[in-house]
Amino acid sequence: MLFNSYIFIFLFFPICLIGYYSLLRARQVRAAKVFLIGMSFWFYGYFNLSYLLIMVCSIGGNYIFHRMLSRRPDKRLMVLAVAANLGVLFYFKYVDFFLSAVNGAFGMSFALRGILLPLGISFFTFQQISFVVDTYSGEVKDCPLIDYALFVAFFPQLIAGPIVSHDEMLPQLRQMGGKAVDWEQIARGLALFILGMTKKVLLADTFGAAVDYGYGSIALLGRLDVLLVQVFYLLQIYFDFSGYCDMARGIGWMLGMEITVNFDSPYKAVNIAEFWRRWHMTLNRFFTRYVYIPLGGNRKGQVRMYGNLMMVFLLSGLWHGAGWTYLVWGMLHGILYVLTRWWLKNVKPRFVKKSSPNPVMTWVSRVALFLFLGLALIYFRSESIGQAHQMFGALFHGPLQNVTQVSSDLAACFQLDEFWYVLKVLRLDGMKYSRHILMWLILVTGIYLTMIGPNAVQRVEKMKCRIGSVAVFAVLAVWCVLTFSGVSIFLYYNF
Repeated sequence: MLFNSYIFIFLFFPICLIGYYSLLRARQVRAAKVFLIGMSFWFYGYFNLSYLLIMVCSIGGNYIFHRMLSRRPDKRLMVLAVAANLGVLFYFKYVDFFLSAVNGAFGMSFALRGILLPLGISFFTFQQISFVVDTYSGEVKDCPLIDYALFVAFFPQLIAGPIVSHDEMLPQLRQMGGKAVDWEQIARGLALFILGMTKKVLLADTFGAAVDYGYGSIALLGRLDVLLVQVFYLLQIYFDFSGYCDMARGIGWMLGMEITVNFDSPYKAVNIAEFWRRWHMTLNRFFTRYVYIPLGGNRKGQVRMYGNLMMVFLLSGLWHGAGWTYLVWGMLHGILYVLTRWWLKNVKPRFVKKSSPNPVMTWVSRVALFLFLGLALIYFRSESIGQAHQMFGALFHGPLQNVTQVSSDLAACFQLDEFWYVLKVLRLDGMKYSRHILMWLILVTGIYLTMIGPNAVQRVEKMKCRIGSVAVFAVLAVWCVLTFSGVSIFLYYNF
């Protein structure tokens, strides 16, 4: 089920809120937890009931491992639990990629299975891996089945993260029902949910339409067109992912729970190391705890450390998708990350004096990183290495053009009816390049929101309940709902 759907807004979540708080008011905390589990199962199984069966089996199997490890920490059993989880993930996500790689490398002809990828399997599998490993290490004591099932299945973070750790969720579950309803938190949660929905419905999907056109019409693009398409994709994936995170946290606040921060204005970073401290923060934490540190971290010399970092980024690429394009994307990020760490450790301390940040250099660094991210995302977005190279060819060898020669078909992707009507009222629709006005306005708005202005959480935290604010959020909510028929799923559902 999508957050940005009629059934969620008008049926699922109202039932969830009313039922949950009614049970808490009656002091039926255990029933309230069971109710949330049932609602989460409905949320996940809405698209495909077979998905639900897979998740339920995964929860049951991992809970058995948890109980066994909590009674007797056995390293072999822990390894078996991790291997079982990775085996399930490999089957559903990577078996076709593996078979196609074998076919290509050895001239074999294994038939691809065409396995349907269950939504969010990477998220709830990694979350359970961390749980069983932490149980083995003694960080998690015996956990009731109801709490464990809700820890894994809690619908706001179920299918697109964050990857929540036990110490962030279990204490909240134990304290459930122990405090009065916080109406201010509910109001802020609703406001954050609306801002996240606005990011997804009005911004991410608008940029996404232009990106889809660009990648489907590479031969028709000039150099500026390709550059714009990559900027559009940077903004699409930003608003898509941060929009989901905001909606998830908003739902959590409305249910009286705090969901882990997973996204913190990453395009304001000045280098790739800072970027990865801000982008998909819980995935970075998972790989640090359960891959980088067990491989040796930085304890065995710089060369080993850089090798460990490259391994983490290659795995991160494969986590995002089963394809060579994702592997190349991860490798590019790994190379720049290693070079940045080397610079910060060995070069910068000797040649750069400590002083207050230079605003000019800060912006130069931000823009340079922004351009690198956009170029690397060509591999991330492309369906094949060949398509990625076709995009690079169009970028560096395609026809030159100026800002008034942007493809009219590309600009047409931004001709939203409600905005176009405003241009007509202002009598701007008759201008020669009127079709490009909305594109540039929406682009500038996107860059401001991602690189300059406060993010949604910061806006909500400073929000005061006034008539003007309520009116703005009401208009945004109605506008989003009226646009639901044309929205797409969240990008990270595919990972």
